[in-house]
Amino acid sequence: MTIDPQLVELLGVLPDDLFVGDAATARATIDAGVALLPVLTELARVEDRTVPGAVDARPARVYRPSEEPGLPVTLFFHGGGFVIGGLDSHDALARRIARHANCVVVSTDYRLAPEFPFPAATEDAFAAYRWLLDHAGELGADPTRIALAGDSAGATLSATVCLLAREHGLPQPALQMLWYPTTGVEGTASQVENADAPLLTAASIAWFLGHYFGGRDLDDLGPYARIGTIEDLSGLAPAHVVIAGHDPLRDEGADYAERLRAAGNAVECESFDDMVHGFMSFVDLVPRCEECATGSFTALRRALHP
Repeated sequence: MTIDPQLVELLGVLPDDLFVGDAATARATIDAGVALLPVLTELARVEDRTVPGAVDARPARVYRPSEEPGLPVTLFFHGGGFVIGGLDSHDALARRIARHANCVVVSTDYRLAPEFPFPAATEDAFAAYRWLLDHAGELGADPTRIALAGDSAGATLSATVCLLAREHGLPQPALQMLWYPTTGVEGTASQVENADAPLLTAASIAWFLGHYFGGRDLDDLGPYARIGTIEDLSGLAPAHVVIAGHDPLRDEGADYAERLRAAGNAVECESFDDMVHGFMSFVDLVPRCEECATGSFTALRRALHP
């Protein structure tokens, strides 16, 4: 199936050589584009604050759809290949989650590569989850109803936090919402088929991972460097996995969903053949992207409001 025509039109105005230079230039280009986007989802309250990371306080943004006390909460990790992205780049998606899932959203930043290579992002994400388990009440949220969500690298962080929570004997979240995760599985059909796909290509994946792992041997970095190779996936949170047809990561997400299911976890997997990697970032701009997001928001709401 071809890519949605309106999405193709939008993609046509984006730079196609963003991930070939240094990380600072890529970040600046993205920040300049994000600054031009209007806020389309108004909420009762949005506040900037910090939350503890593994080594220092990390910027965070708290979204409240209403002033109702005791709402559930979603901890959201932005995508960007562990190199780019931040609170502003994913502000629209965080607002949509808060509105449609009727929950508080805590969108938290984490240390980015290449300045802070693996496992810095993973350590910060897990620190944020541990903090939220103990301090959700301070946000006026219900600490017994917490979900994790993320797109791309953020989805990988969400999945990894579930694995770390299991290792450390911490509660699993109500749901792990995984939008097109990367899991480290190599040699998939979609990596070949979509090597030159919009937004994420084989070359840009190499650019991201080169910064993130710094040329180190992944066999020396432990299992959380490639969660798709972890054998035991039992005892994890219910998962909602979303994959896109025109995405080199498509088969990684599908494989991880199937392996989670085979390990006895509750899993839903949605596949959209006319979408590309990163389409959740365009829910405010492309009607078909908004349509494809409906199932995700419904799943979050159902998990948090049983």
